[in-house]
Amino acid sequence: MPCNPEELKHVPLFQLLDEEELAVLAAQVELRQFTARQRIFKIGDPPKCAYVLMSGSVRVTVIDEDQQEVVIDEPEHGGVFGFASMLDETPHQANAMALEESTCLELERNDISILLQRKPMAGLDMLTMLGRQIHASQRLVRLRATRNANELIEEQATFGNRVADSVAGFGGSWSFIILFAIVLIAYSATNLLLKDLAWDPYPFILLNLFLSMLAAVQAPVIMMSQNRQDAKDRLRSELDFDVNRRAETEIQGLANKLNLLLDKVEDVEELVRAERSSVG
Repeated sequence: MPCNPEELKHVPLFQLLDEEELAVLAAQVELRQFTARQRIFKIGDPPKCAYVLMSGSVRVTVIDEDQQEVVIDEPEHGGVFGFASMLDETPHQANAMALEESTCLELERNDISILLQRKPMAGLDMLTMLGRQIHASQRLVRLRATRNANELIEEQATFGNRVADSVAGFGGSWSFIILFAIVLIAYSATNLLLKDLAWDPYPFILLNLFLSMLAAVQAPVIMMSQNRQDAKDRLRSELDFDVNRRAETEIQGLANKLNLLLDKVEDVEELVRAERSSVG
C-alpha cells in the first residue's frame, strides 16, 4: 500500500524533512496491515525492514536471563522499532507483535539509501531527530526508576513483617530506653520500700524472670527485622542494577543507530563528491 507524504510528517524521525524529501521517501516505503496478535518479527529474523507505527498498538519484547519475556518498548504513533537491526544488517534482537489491528510503515535499508543519495541533507535531519531521542532517553533514566523499591517492599510485607519492624524500631529507640528505665526504677523502689510486704524482694527474682522472657521474645523479633533489612538492601541493589542495565542498553542502541546513519551519510557524501568530480 503506497504511503501519503503527509503521514510522514507525524513521524518524529522524519519531522525535519522538507516536502521534496518526504515525497522521495514516501515513493519508496509501503504501509503494512497487521491483525491483532500477529507477529511482526521475532528474534533471529533477517533484518529486512524496520517499522514505524502509524496506527494501532505494538509491543516489543526480549527474553532475559531467566527466560522471562520483558517488555522493552510499546511505541506510540510515529514510534520506530527494528531500526538498529535494519541499519546494521544484523538479525533482530527482539520480538514485535501487534496487540490490535495496526498499520505500520515498512522501511527498508535501500529506502534510506535512495533518500540520502537524492537528498544528502536529509541525513543530517534524521541525525538531529535521533540525537533528540538520545537526550530524551537520558532524561528518562535520570528522572525515572523502573520501580520504587520502598513501595515494592511495602506491598510484599506481611502483617508479621510489619509487627517485627515496629518492635525493632521501638526497641532501638530512646523512648523505649527511657520508659524501660522508669519501669525498672519504679518496680525496684516499690519493692524496697514495702520491705517485708514486697511481692518481689531483693534480689528481684520475679523481675529477672520477666526480663529473661522479654529478651527471649525480643531477640528473634529483632533478628526477623534485620533479615528484612537485608532483603530490602538486596532488592534495592537488584533494582539499581536493572535500571542501569536497561539504561545502558537503550543508550547503546540509540548510539548505534546514530553511528550507522552517520556512516551512511558519509558514504553518500563521498559518492556525491565523486560524481561531481567526474562530471567536472
